[in-house]
Amino acid sequence: MTAMDDTLDDAAEQTAPAWAVFGDLMAGLLGAFVLILLGVLVVQIDLVASLKQEVEKRQMEEKRRMALEKALAVPLAAGRVTVNEGRIGISGSVLFSTGSADLRTEGRQLLESLVPPLQVYLRERDEMLMVSGFTDNTTLLRSSNQRFADNLELSAQRALTVTRALIDVGMPSAQVFAAAFGAEQPVADNVDEHGRAQNRRVEMAPVPKTANAKNTRTSTSTTAQTIPPRAP
Repeated sequence: MTAMDDTLDDAAEQTAPAWAVFGDLMAGLLGAFVLILLGVLVVQIDLVASLKQEVEKRQMEEKRRMALEKALAVPLAAGRVTVNEGRIGISGSVLFSTGSADLRTEGRQLLESLVPPLQVYLRERDEMLMVSGFTDNTTLLRSSNQRFADNLELSAQRALTVTRALIDVGMPSAQVFAAAFGAEQPVADNVDEHGRAQNRRVEMAPVPKTANAKNTRTSTSTTAQTIPPRAP
């Protein structure tokens, strides 16, 4: 009996470490699984939060677009302006003759009709209006009576002309500023006249007021030039 007991004790002693190792292994695997699960949950929570923010952003943009279209319902219905992604577009031919920055009578009347609804829209949202001038990529011909050195200068003068016209008919000067893009940011191909006509345009976009916008009015970059309007 003694010999048999000793044999059983030896077997038990050899088996015990195996179970201990197996238990440690299972505990490690369980811990790793819990960590992976927590990581997945964190990622999902972040994705849900990001998705929620994106949905809220799109809803705000949609409400903003609808409010802007409502404010400009009359000129939109008449086809005199367009609204695309919060930007109000006016064909350059409505406002100016080719190569000119002198405002047409028809263009001045259109701008005058836009001021009242735009003032209400900007005031309700504490925003300001950026007037941007664009041209096609046609090189300006050199001549003795040429007023503009290049397309950037032409677009700058057109944007400034529209800005001053808005101020003249009631838009507060603190709520509007001009920017020039020249032939940059075309909305159509410049290969034919139809495309070039679309690129010759003036856009007006409501933008949030920032500390920089409130305190300064002049800045430049390689693609755009911002011009302060003349005091009324």
